[in-house]
Amino acid sequence: MFRPSKNSSRSLRVPRVLRTVFLVLLALVLLPYLLTPLYAVIDPPSTLTIWRRVTGERVEQTWVPLSRISPHLQLAVIVAEDGRFCTHYGIDLAEIQDAIQDADNLDDVRGGSTITQQVAKNLFLWPGRSLVRKALEAPLALWIDLVLSKRRILEIYLNVAEMGPQGEFGAEAGARRAFGRSARDLTSYQAALLAASLPNPVTRNAARPGPGLRRLAGLYVGRAAHAPGLASCVRAGR
Repeated sequence: MFRPSKNSSRSLRVPRVLRTVFLVLLALVLLPYLLTPLYAVIDPPSTLTIWRRVTGERVEQTWVPLSRISPHLQLAVIVAEDGRFCTHYGIDLAEIQDAIQDADNLDDVRGGSTITQQVAKNLFLWPGRSLVRKALEAPLALWIDLVLSKRRILEIYLNVAEMGPQGEFGAEAGARRAFGRSARDLTSYQAALLAASLPNPVTRNAARPGPGLRRLAGLYVGRAAHAPGLASCVRAGR
């Protein structure tokens, strides 16, 4: 009776292991696409808040609907982060092209990240600037834009974005820490300060802004006053 040798048994196990690894990776890649439609009605956590809670770090977050976030902040964030938010389909090809042209090589590419891409990163991916993350982020952003409304995308972003230096996430926690008031009561200048701090709220302190942050906030106030239509898709509920 023929019995397989030990070597042949090992060779059979290797493809089985590879197949299992492949299926696990495929499931991880597909999971965000399955979860995204649910987030039209379910308030999602971000990967960073999950990680901070698991590791025992501080998280302060109060989820609020967009109707309870100042229109000043909604517009300021669009002005600061994604001026073509209402017209693109999740990724801004013009911004990406400009970012590539301004970089010496692909490893130096910066910018070009839309609000929708940041939502994809915050909900499903990890921080950093690797090309692998960007490659996963772009199709996810297109999918998010397809299945969620612009209003819902901005609502999610304003509730999961890091907005304070001590574990404050979302507009409500960020506004209360920086200004001692609710997100719905922010003035145009306070909203602009929060928007200007978004790239790195740990070093850009909206509560005690330096000259650079104040200048940037003033610039956003001016742009918002001259371009209120940048948030038209959010106000229309599209």
